[in-house]
Amino acid sequence: MNIHEYQAKEILRSFGAPVPQGRAAFSVEEAVAAARELPGPVWVVKAQIHAGGRGKGGGVKVVKSIADVEKEASRMLGMTLVTHQTGPAGRVVKRLYIEDGSAIARELYLSALVDRGCSRISFIVSTEGGMDIEEVARTTPGKIATFAVDPAAGYSPFLGVEIASALKLKGNEIKQCGALVKSLYEAFVAKDMSLLEINPLVVTKDGKVICLDAKMNFDDNALYRHKDVQELRDLGEEDPTEVEASRYELNYIKLDGSIGCMVNGAGLAMATMDIIKLYGSSPANFLDVGGGASKEKVTAAFKIILSDPHVKGILVNIFGGIMKCDIIAEGIVAAAKEVHLAVPLVVRLEGTNVEKGKRILAASGLPIISGDDLADGAQKIVQAVAA
Repeated sequence: MNIHEYQAKEILRSFGAPVPQGRAAFSVEEAVAAARELPGPVWVVKAQIHAGGRGKGGGVKVVKSIADVEKEASRMLGMTLVTHQTGPAGRVVKRLYIEDGSAIARELYLSALVDRGCSRISFIVSTEGGMDIEEVARTTPGKIATFAVDPAAGYSPFLGVEIASALKLKGNEIKQCGALVKSLYEAFVAKDMSLLEINPLVVTKDGKVICLDAKMNFDDNALYRHKDVQELRDLGEEDPTEVEASRYELNYIKLDGSIGCMVNGAGLAMATMDIIKLYGSSPANFLDVGGGASKEKVTAAFKIILSDPHVKGILVNIFGGIMKCDIIAEGIVAAAKEVHLAVPLVVRLEGTNVEKGKRILAASGLPIISGDDLADGAQKIVQAVAA
């Protein structure tokens, strides 16, 4: 789950991390009122969407008067902001963050994430922070350093000193960096984050180290422990079909292809999408129904897949382990009848009671094409869509 910058900064503030003063605004009037509450004389008007690259897209502006705050707020609210992360469709700006300006001397990069390579929380830092950090990673990876935290030992002051050294901080800046990294680590663990990115982390002209931007992602599987974080969810920033899928505990991500996929298991779903590409077509979605693929889940999955007008056919790829193949087949038949399926459907079943499951599909009277294995199923759905 993602949250907005202003929400992330509130969480950081609660853990003692240094962030500039700011106010959220949902209208031009609120933006002006927020600016008047802040010291000034420089303000930053920031569009709030769940995507990076806002500055390059015109979603972050530094202004020097209340009148300019009003002007930029009027321009941004309701605009479709297109960045390299939104895709060409962009995102409509529905809320702003008005922040007190900072006198920046240096821009740095600092993030924390769950590092699968070492099974630890790692900090990634660079002296080259700001809007072009992706280009830095691509062209000069030597300017990026990684520091893993031993989970048994937790944060230690030495880690803060190492990070400060990598960021080429000096004097009191080193002490500030240590306290900042400690607060970020504590927030990361306490809130079950999967990503915490500060870009840029800045050193101001008066020697203060502060978080000028903040992005947070949270582990969805841990949200039941954090009702306060759940309340920050902005459904307007999410794809409606993905929101609908979450209500049925379906893992769904919309893609740009024409073949809808319904699979149990994330790894099998990835393999299914890959083999569709191998045989010359493209998947319309990633959809993992999980181990307990009940009739209700299967029906909901069919409805969600078919809500995409680009879907020309569906490939169901199920391994019957927790749920037996005959039970799954019954659910597929019932769901196909309920949604009045009008596109080609190929079903590949494997696992417990697979032959019984195939007999149920064959006796259904529905135009369901059976796939003998994954390759056969993929070839058949690609051919059916192309026909």
